[in-house]
Amino acid sequence: MKRKKILVYYRYFGMTLGGGEYLPLTLIAELQKTCDVTLALDRTGNLERAVSLMGVAVDLSRLEVVKVMPPGYRKTSCTMFEAFLRSRKLKRLAKKADVCISLANIMDFGKPARHVLITIDVGDSAFDDFVAGRKASLARRIARFAKDRLLRPLLGMRSRRDVFADPRERIYPNSQYVKSLLESFYGKFNGRVFLPPTLFDGSACGVARDPLAVLFIGRIAQSKRIEEMMRIVEEARELTGKDLKLRLAGKMDDNPYSARLRALAATRPWISFEGVLYGDAKTRFLFSGAYALHVPPTEAFGISVTEYLKAGLVPVVADRGGAKEIVANPELEFSDPGEAARILAKLVSDAGFRREQKRRCAERAKAFTKEAYMAHQREIVAEMLDERPRPAR
Repeated sequence: MKRKKILVYYRYFGMTLGGGEYLPLTLIAELQKTCDVTLALDRTGNLERAVSLMGVAVDLSRLEVVKVMPPGYRKTSCTMFEAFLRSRKLKRLAKKADVCISLANIMDFGKPARHVLITIDVGDSAFDDFVAGRKASLARRIARFAKDRLLRPLLGMRSRRDVFADPRERIYPNSQYVKSLLESFYGKFNGRVFLPPTLFDGSACGVARDPLAVLFIGRIAQSKRIEEMMRIVEEARELTGKDLKLRLAGKMDDNPYSARLRALAATRPWISFEGVLYGDAKTRFLFSGAYALHVPPTEAFGISVTEYLKAGLVPVVADRGGAKEIVANPELEFSDPGEAARILAKLVSDAGFRREQKRRCAERAKAFTKEAYMAHQREIVAEMLDERPRPAR
């Protein structure tokens, strides 16, 4: 049987690797079993490093890698002209492909494609305003109209709204939360939820748990609301009189926000920054605590939250967004920092409540095993390749 030619677009692999990088690698590994795959990247560095560190069975010798952006391109976002250059290159590559797949949200390949959403940002400022509850100024609305209805058609590019409205396209939101938001804004579209890969399945490896340690793993960035996390733990310490600790693992950029965090930690010896962790070091970290905090209220999913569950931690999460969907337990959800502190204090002080939440978290963790994800990915890949009818969901 002739092998299908698949074009996969992903932005780039950075020096800091996380759960998001599992998705393109595991999907490519699955596709390579039956197809010939071309991987289009904005910039091509760090691919081999990512494959090695993530331990995913991608056959690099059979993977054609194409750089789609001009030499020296390093940005994470691009101008309209740069977006046009990317679109033009992808359309050229798409002519030779049987199936086109974007693993970086919505892309126009010039033909019907599969679009896997990796963030809540689909590249539409009108949708961004909707999610944030902002009312756009008249100038912003005029600029958006000019861009989507005048400039894009002139350059042969469709707007995000046009892609969502096209029934030939297939769109895979990364949580039910995101799917609901998209449908509220764009209306019904052709697609279904495809949860990101959650491949962490480590074991305790003899690590002793600190019953008073609250963990966080992810980027040490303002979007993660680290200062709010510090205040939550500080209030829980005051409520309980216990020596709760906050341990944070992840990349910290050299910027004013990081400097402010370091200054706060300098006067609070119970806060520690563990740096970027991979492999066994990451596993030991996740098994070293008792609780976890995930504060952002509108994150699309939250791969780290699945890792907390599978490591036996009890995560306290915001009552909106993808993290709520993962934990699926109202008793661990908060609407404001004070409520989060009270939940954390109750976990520390009430042994019966703590045992029940640990039991419920352990049960919920079963939904995010590596085996469960790989089975779901095989189903999605078969659907993407039109190899069997899509089950209703």
